[in-house]
Amino acid sequence: MATAPWWKGAVIYQIYPRSFFDSDARGTGDLAGITAKLAHVAGLGCDGVWLSPFFTSPMKDYGYDVSDYCDVDPSFGTLADFDALVARAQALGLKVIIDQVYSHTSNEHPWFLESSASKDNPKADWYVWAEAKADGTPPNNWQASFGGPAWTWSPRRRQYYLHNFLTEQPDLNVRNPQVQDALLEAARFWLDRGVDGFRLDVANYYVQDLGLRDNPPAAYDRIPSRTYQFQQHLYDKSRPETLDFIARLRALTDQYSDQMMVGEIVDDDALARQIEYTDGPTKLHTAYSFHLLTGRKGTPRLFAEAANAWRGVAGWPAWSLGNHDVPRYPTRLGGPDAPREQVHALLAALFALKGTLFLYQGDELGLPQARIRFEDLRDPFARNDYTGDAGRDGARTPFPWSSTAPMAGFTLATQTWLPIDPAHVALAADIQLNDPASSLAQTRRLIALRKAHAALAVGETEVLAAPDGVLAVLREAEGERVLCLINLGAAPVVWMGAGLAGASVLESGLAGRLETDGFAMPGFGGGFLALPV
Repeated sequence: MATAPWWKGAVIYQIYPRSFFDSDARGTGDLAGITAKLAHVAGLGCDGVWLSPFFTSPMKDYGYDVSDYCDVDPSFGTLADFDALVARAQALGLKVIIDQVYSHTSNEHPWFLESSASKDNPKADWYVWAEAKADGTPPNNWQASFGGPAWTWSPRRRQYYLHNFLTEQPDLNVRNPQVQDALLEAARFWLDRGVDGFRLDVANYYVQDLGLRDNPPAAYDRIPSRTYQFQQHLYDKSRPETLDFIARLRALTDQYSDQMMVGEIVDDDALARQIEYTDGPTKLHTAYSFHLLTGRKGTPRLFAEAANAWRGVAGWPAWSLGNHDVPRYPTRLGGPDAPREQVHALLAALFALKGTLFLYQGDELGLPQARIRFEDLRDPFARNDYTGDAGRDGARTPFPWSSTAPMAGFTLATQTWLPIDPAHVALAADIQLNDPASSLAQTRRLIALRKAHAALAVGETEVLAAPDGVLAVLREAEGERVLCLINLGAAPVVWMGAGLAGASVLESGLAGRLETDGFAMPGFGGGFLALPV
């Protein structure tokens, strides 16, 4: 561990700035609010924070539609506020990584305004433009991830432009060396300002098929809820040329002392693409896929597939159970009434995996998916893709700091940008602070355990045979062996595997116990066992 870079095996806490803490009573979180609450993150034992976008933006997609890569949106504060945040994080021993959105910009970005003005201006080729078919329809069948065709007609330019997400998020032509140079300058701006790395939004979307070939249809058991799911996405993302730009990004970050890049990989073959994008010194330092994030049931198989995919391969994975794009994991993986013990078992299963781990704000409190009325939804994707659930907004509601203060202690304003679910107030941080059985205490235990044992932080992984409902993972590094046994089922079970002689149970809060005939686990119990070498 002493020779590994800081991010290998690290636990990084994701902050969604609009919803973390409001310092100026406007009902939305801001950079000064994050600075004021960083001690909470440090108190968990985390190694760093990832900040979702805080850049200048019309907020059509709440910051993922950037109109200025090198400034702070006034709703979040100023560059001076960001510098203060970095200084405070450094004082607390926390690294700071920030989102970078290089696939697309806002349609209000000056680059797009110039590009869309004509076919012969200096930035005419900075976005993905294409002629209409003879009948006026789009150039191919590509569908936007947020719904509907991925092409929108520009009356002024008299061409279609590509947008893999909202119509207000036109795709950059990252094949263009001038575009790459401009994006690298934006990255350098923040690296020079002291950030420790980047989370790269949809990192495999940077380049599309030059011939704009149609995507073939996908196989499905029932009619999908989104037109995007009707296709195999062979030509609109994950093109080989994307890795050429990533190599330039890697070369830039390697000019600095210990900076890193974690990529978001969204692909039909999630695990394979995650491996591809981290395999080698010109690739990403680490990447996460949606394998765990789109899981619908917290079974041993879900975690075992993640571990087995990375056994014996190069590169380094990253994992998370939740983020701002998916329903909160207690509800998604455990069901609407998941007991606290199950929530703790799911988190323990995450900590059994090799890789860099990300905790999304509120994961440490075991927050379920928030319930929000349709009329209160703010996320355009949640509204467009509405099937009765709050969608992404259900994971984006304000953080509950207090069980007694108005607005759960998030703001002094009388209204928040998204409503606060009363179920979250009942799990507020102040209630859990001194409760050793709380999710907050459990999270701290797991982080401390990972930091204390090289086998858990950076060790190799072997998934072992186990009874139904049990995840059994052996981790080994630096002359240390730790056996992770997590019962993800509700029924008690005894693990009878060999090699427990001389084992000792490490403090994990999972209520498993060594017995003469094996390791006994209650429902949603388990343990981390130090094995003799």
